[in-house]
Amino acid sequence: MGGHVDDGSRLAAYEGFGGTIEREMSRSRPWWPPRPTAPEGAPNVVVVLVDDLGYSDLGCYGSEISTPNVDSLATAGVQFTNFHAQPSCSPTRASLLTGQESHAAGFGFPAQFDPGYPGHAMELPDDVITAAEVFRASGYTTFMAGKWHLSREADGMPGGDRGSWPCQRGFDRFYGFLDGFTDYHHPHQMIVDNTVLAIDEYPDGYYLTDDLTDHAIAMLREAKAADPAKPFFCYLAHGAVHAPLHAKPDDIARHVDRYHEGWDAVRAARFARQQTSGVVAPGTVLPARNTEAGADVPAWDDLTDDERTLFARYMAVYAAMIDNVDQNLGRLLAALDELGIRDDTIVVFLSDNGASREGGAQGTTSYLAGLHTGFGTDLAVDLERLDVIGSEQTHPHYPRGWAMASNTPNRLYKISTHAGGHTVPCVLSWPRGLDARGLRRQYAHVIDLLPTLLELTGVSVPGHRHGVELRPMAGRSFAPVLFDAAAPAVHTMQHYESMGNLGYYREGWEVVSQSHRNASFANTQWELYDLTVDPTEMRNLAAEQPERVVEMVDAFDAAAWAAKVYPLVDDFLLYAGARPPSDDALTQPLRITPGLATIDRYRSVKVIQDRSFRIEIELSYSAGDEGVLVSHGSLGGGYEITIEDVRLVWTHNHGGHVRRIEGAALPNGTTGITAEVEAPGGSRWRLVLVADGVELARAEDLPAFSGMVPLEGIDVGRSRRSPVSWNRHLAHGAWPYTGVLHHATYRPGALAPDAPEAIVRSRFAQQTVFD
Repeated sequence: MGGHVDDGSRLAAYEGFGGTIEREMSRSRPWWPPRPTAPEGAPNVVVVLVDDLGYSDLGCYGSEISTPNVDSLATAGVQFTNFHAQPSCSPTRASLLTGQESHAAGFGFPAQFDPGYPGHAMELPDDVITAAEVFRASGYTTFMAGKWHLSREADGMPGGDRGSWPCQRGFDRFYGFLDGFTDYHHPHQMIVDNTVLAIDEYPDGYYLTDDLTDHAIAMLREAKAADPAKPFFCYLAHGAVHAPLHAKPDDIARHVDRYHEGWDAVRAARFARQQTSGVVAPGTVLPARNTEAGADVPAWDDLTDDERTLFARYMAVYAAMIDNVDQNLGRLLAALDELGIRDDTIVVFLSDNGASREGGAQGTTSYLAGLHTGFGTDLAVDLERLDVIGSEQTHPHYPRGWAMASNTPNRLYKISTHAGGHTVPCVLSWPRGLDARGLRRQYAHVIDLLPTLLELTGVSVPGHRHGVELRPMAGRSFAPVLFDAAAPAVHTMQHYESMGNLGYYREGWEVVSQSHRNASFANTQWELYDLTVDPTEMRNLAAEQPERVVEMVDAFDAAAWAAKVYPLVDDFLLYAGARPPSDDALTQPLRITPGLATIDRYRSVKVIQDRSFRIEIELSYSAGDEGVLVSHGSLGGGYEITIEDVRLVWTHNHGGHVRRIEGAALPNGTTGITAEVEAPGGSRWRLVLVADGVELARAEDLPAFSGMVPLEGIDVGRSRRSPVSWNRHLAHGAWPYTGVLHHATYRPGALAPDAPEAIVRSRFAQQTVFD
């Protein structure tokens, strides 16, 4: 009845002789709790982040790839030529959303790893606030579509701790995936808000980049329909153009004949366009091909005909992915125009790091298998798949020669602290609020983006988050640079660290090193560059100016301590093998009944990876029953157990190389099937298939899985989404088991002697004894 009054008015209303009158008057003075209200005239904000996009991959940065929608943003707004991210994905995302150095935000490296140090916590700390939290507290609607990659792997499960999920970190709505990458034709897991979607099969023609954009557009339309006056913050974080390189057939067709001239010619042409457009400063020199060990690139003309044919196809698919990202940006901008809010919307488009060399020297059609074990050079096999590179049947990545071309004119690649690792394209447009246009050569960094957006929107940062005093943002607003091309850079000092690669920038000078590979910090080989005259790091001045090197290294050291970079982790074994004690619960036996949703990827790999294990299947088999008993993985890698033509079959897919182990006829009335897998080491498995105590088949030398393979989790009774076997999928689809299947139980055994986790545990145990 009526409204509410504050406690003081309520007390006065019921005191003294005039209580009745005051009570009646109070009913005409309703009171509601104050709600956040955005600053008057505050614009909407859209941030579009692309994954692994090289500096020169957009038309406005010199590319031959047509990107008219990004180019239109650059023409109508500001285009940065000296913008920097962190050298890899999760760290950039953490810095973009918080305005913090990535280690201080808990992400010194991608969230697939958890070595147990504060700078590598793999979750956002309580004393750091996100853009979504700030904007929501200031009266904005907040929503996100795409790749999150800011949660520990164990927290990505439906039963995991959601404290570092998007909706718990300020987003009203979320649609996307939590991992570092996924299949573009058959994503392994999609989440709406806090709920994992139960998806058995994706529709024909499904493509992730389109889907993410559809949801971003739907969210902004819903927001404006609900409250047209309320501004929104939209974060669209594409999985593209990260491997696996998947694209739509029509997009591939537009580029398929473009790259036979090779990476040297493409790189030279891009650099020439950069010179003409002014993207590179006058006097900039294009470096020779990268020659560093593990980064070297051969001359295109020195390749064989088969290599050139194959490598050109890889790049055509990559170009098709960029083309599609631009098309989807166009759809997003058209939606803003349709709603009449384009002029009142700040749009930022950028990449999270430089182009990736993860495809190695030769590239691969089996990215998931090669990512953690190294890529082979079986060109004959990859050439057999030439026409399906980019389709759901392969999981490709291009050779690093194309990454070199993508990063034109900068040296090296993603993960590196040389320019190629962190110099990225960035354009910003705001038709109503930003009259100034053109190129900006001032140094700017991704940690500056949030402070800039806050200044442009008039939104202020609270001092506390959930009662915890906030860490001051490390970034500084570059708004003055937006409005005045002659304004001085506001960001003058910046450190970098990525897997032991180190760098420090100050006022045009830079010291940088490649990973010192477990050598002491004092023995790091530093290079020194004057970027004001040598922006492409051609002339190492370390020997000529040793005093400057020492002084800048000391400055790096101080900045690194302040930003939680130390302890310095450059040992990949520690990244791969160190896991918190809480992960031990994930290696307990796992019982799965038919009809249960797909078990999460991380829980699934914890019961099989780098260890022996046993799968116990209870059923009531009758002759003629057939179908999938257990399926774990996808076309990128995995295994499944099926009954086919009365035979028990284990299908093993290692990076697209499929092997079938067929057992003898399954006896009628079988009630128990067991798959015994032994992991003796050397990344191999020994398999024995047993039915009611009788051995039916064995295999002595199966490739074991590692890293993020299998990418999809375990299903019992059918194969959901991407199949393990393409031929079996064509014949049967998801192939639900037709008989009576009670459950399957995974019983993890001992770790392989050379498992990273086993080695790290042994190392820690020895250190404990020593301590």
